[in-house]
Amino acid sequence: MQVNEFLQTLRTHGAKPGHEQRILRAWLKAAPLDSGPRKQQAENALPLALRSALPGLQTTLDGIARVQSEHPGEDGSARLLIELADKQTVESVLLLRDGLCVSTQVGCAVGCTFCMTGREGLQRQLSSAEILAQVVLARARRHVKKVVFMGMGEPAHNLDNVLETIDLLGRYGDIGHKNLVFSTVGDPRVFERLPQGEVKPALALSLHTTRADLRAELLPRAPRMSPEELVELGEDYARRTGYPIQYQWTLLDGINDSVEELDGIVRLLHGKYAIMNMIPYNTNEGLPYRRPDPERAADIARQLHRRGILTKLRNSAGQDVDGGCGQLRARTAKVVFQRKRPV
Repeated sequence: MQVNEFLQTLRTHGAKPGHEQRILRAWLKAAPLDSGPRKQQAENALPLALRSALPGLQTTLDGIARVQSEHPGEDGSARLLIELADKQTVESVLLLRDGLCVSTQVGCAVGCTFCMTGREGLQRQLSSAEILAQVVLARARRHVKKVVFMGMGEPAHNLDNVLETIDLLGRYGDIGHKNLVFSTVGDPRVFERLPQGEVKPALALSLHTTRADLRAELLPRAPRMSPEELVELGEDYARRTGYPIQYQWTLLDGINDSVEELDGIVRLLHGKYAIMNMIPYNTNEGLPYRRPDPERAADIARQLHRRGILTKLRNSAGQDVDGGCGQLRARTAKVVFQRKRPV
């Protein structure tokens, strides 16, 4: 279901624009749909037909997605395996400091060789309502003031639904625009469309290497944009919005942690309005990559910082529960397959 389909249902019950906004705000806060000030102005009071329909409307919204399982991490994060109405599953992550990471697709077409999600390819797009439902389910558990679109899927490949989600969260979900973070491997449409919206999110760009040949190897189906082109477009967006670009670098032992790569990062990002997020690889069973030694990762971050690159060393949430993106879904699918196999 798309959000506009739900709004159309509201209109059939007599909802005016103010009523739609009130119900959207209530849903996005995980509150009862009739929430609002006790004393309503006459024009904002819900029509009788709409009030009568609220239980059924709530049932419809509750049916979009549910939490199939929750996996708390020792670091205070929690990974949620979300089951959709068609029984497909995606992952969300409750992050520290009131953050939430959401998925935008079932599977992914980019096929990053170090990512579990990309191994199954793209299964289908998530609707705007399915992406928003992840926020609602998270807010039923804890406060959420930041949403990052960094879970399963490539947001640029589901651009219309993701931008609608961002718009609704920014206008009705009480989330600051810079606390909505659109993550992408780089797609020309992103740099064209994001500046046009009323809500302009912060941007995270998956860099991973300064070498065009290695990037093509690690991200085999990403648009063929060189690291230099990606940084140039990112810098333009950063200056236009006033938010620094967050460059994402999954740190792979022996692959993209060389002195030459560090020199390349300094060359590309020195003087740019940017933050480099170094993320040590979250080991995935069956993939040929290794997590670097913790001291080596820390030293890389220190070297970059000393050379003028604002660098943050970040760990993927849920390390202790093997919660790398796509792992919960893959593990669950494996268990289901084993249960279905004939004895």
